[in-house]
Amino acid sequence: MNDERAKKQVTRRNILKAGAVGAALPLFSILSRPASAAEFSYKFATGQDPSHPVNKRAQEAIDRIRNATNGRLEIKLFPANQLGSDTDLMSQVRNGGVEFFNQANTVLSTLVPAAGIVNTGFAFHDYGAVWKAMDGPLGAHVRAQIEKVGLLTMSKPWDNGFRQITTSTKPVRNAGDVKGVKLRVPAAPMLTSLFSALGASPTPINFNEVYSSLQTKLVEGQENPLAIISTARLYEVQKFCTISNHVWDAYWILGNRRAFEKLPKDIQEIVRRELDKAASDERADIAAFSGFARNDLASKGLQIVEADKDSFKKALARANFYKDMRAKFGEDAWKLLEGSVGALG
Repeated sequence: MNDERAKKQVTRRNILKAGAVGAALPLFSILSRPASAAEFSYKFATGQDPSHPVNKRAQEAIDRIRNATNGRLEIKLFPANQLGSDTDLMSQVRNGGVEFFNQANTVLSTLVPAAGIVNTGFAFHDYGAVWKAMDGPLGAHVRAQIEKVGLLTMSKPWDNGFRQITTSTKPVRNAGDVKGVKLRVPAAPMLTSLFSALGASPTPINFNEVYSSLQTKLVEGQENPLAIISTARLYEVQKFCTISNHVWDAYWILGNRRAFEKLPKDIQEIVRRELDKAASDERADIAAFSGFARNDLASKGLQIVEADKDSFKKALARANFYKDMRAKFGEDAWKLLEGSVGALG
């Protein structure tokens, strides 16, 4: 009996170390496998809810990487700001506390100002223009600026989607309706500049505090892609959703340079390959989900409002917004943007 109990203890201990996959292996394989087969154990942090397509596709890429490297690289996913706010995590990925991090371009622009050109208000009218720019010269320009601060971009950009405005006090149909509205924005200079030019009162708040800020009426509204409005359940604390498409935003998978360069070249290639595949899959998810989310949000009581986009563009032109952005980002970068979207301002 004592021998049998000891055998069970050994078996249970090794199964726990081997994990769920190892538990399905024969006993001999479990007992003979090293306690930790991974040569490298890295963390991948995101700010999105576990149900968001970002996390689904990131986990799939992580699984493929583990299998393709025969377990040499183990990556653990930490969604929903488990390891800190967006601004905290940006510091962590720079200092190596986190090896990979999914960051919205809007927030990344606080560290890499040149990246903010991607978020120019009402620049992109559809996804054709977006991917022409981001998979072409403009995307290459932004990636080069990101890498100048010591971070690596691990794949082509993922899709954060077109951003929409939600409010609890009144619907926003045109540029005049947004004047004076206290609107949560991420800590992103471009969005602050955009809504200031429109006469709103933009209030930077980290995403992990958005729901409570809306619930307590600290702010009247916020702006985010439909996928975020849905998965973060913001419809519970908002009444109106304006389909404004005022800004398109990217997600960048950022890597700590030192950690990535520690990996053998073959593993580096696998990581980049699988994250690029995940980027393509996530882009398709967001495009499909945005159509579904609009109807789903309406069914949950959020009143959907169509924006008069021309009124917003005219208001921005009158406020010299495009002229100021051209001066801020420089002629060369501005030409790259207008080469994909046409003349602005």
